[in-house]
Amino acid sequence: MAKIIESVPNISEGRDQAVIEACVDQIRSTPGCTLLDYSSDPSHNRSVITYMGSPQACEEASVKLAKKAVELIDLTKHTGEHPRMGCVDVMPFIPIKEATMEDCVALSQKVGKRIAEEADLPVFLYERSAAAPHRENLAKVRKGQFEGMAEKVKDPDWIPDFGGQRIHPTGGAVCVGARPPLIAYNINLGTDNLEIASRIAKIIRKSGGGLDCVKAMGVMLEDRNIAQVSINMTDFTVTPLYRVNELVKAEAARYGVAVIGTELIGLTPMQALFDAAEYYLQIEDFKPDVQVIENHLL
Repeated sequence: MAKIIESVPNISEGRDQAVIEACVDQIRSTPGCTLLDYSSDPSHNRSVITYMGSPQACEEASVKLAKKAVELIDLTKHTGEHPRMGCVDVMPFIPIKEATMEDCVALSQKVGKRIAEEADLPVFLYERSAAAPHRENLAKVRKGQFEGMAEKVKDPDWIPDFGGQRIHPTGGAVCVGARPPLIAYNINLGTDNLEIASRIAKIIRKSGGGLDCVKAMGVMLEDRNIAQVSINMTDFTVTPLYRVNELVKAEAARYGVAVIGTELIGLTPMQALFDAAEYYLQIEDFKPDVQVIENHLL
């Protein structure tokens, strides 16, 4: 059977709809590639694009996207709540059907080389594609952001994998890699106090001694004047959505703050939502494979 791979690149533009659409059009116009979703956040000034297809189609779409992004996005003029180091900030490949993690690693290496050559964007390989353990974690690679990256790449430990010991003057550099499915899950708090969100993020994330497979930071949604705990869950089978949600609610209550809403960015595995339904509805012996109508249709 044909291999199917998913990609979920993040571009550093969430406000200019014409730029966003021009970038998304690179996916729409690639034969064999299916655009699944795209969403933008003006406060983060970032858009998440999700598509899937054959390895060849994903390769072409991804390179086209990088070329268009570096043409239209100038990071010297970019501001936003979310850390970023490139016009295309991160580009992961995820095995979906008949594809392996090794297939995605090989694809990331091929795409990374082409992006460096054709879009003139230096590339770091990260996650499962990383050349060394210290380059696996996206946050560590991106530390310093666009403004500090030109100095960072002078360090022999942080020379890009492709594109030379430099960054693009307006496009920065991009992380390309292979990883399992990730859930981008944000929790909005009923407060305008960013410090509370940041403290909660530090408590729940793995690096702060919190939950396994959880990365988090506090951000301010200026358009709504509320603080948010912005979360990346790298393996929902280890730490499920409901556990993160309940811990954030408990920690927020210490400050007299309520959770007023949550959001999913991009797509999420269906099982993650089934797990949450089983937990909150307290369904005994829940069997989603046979008790959910849509599963029979699929």
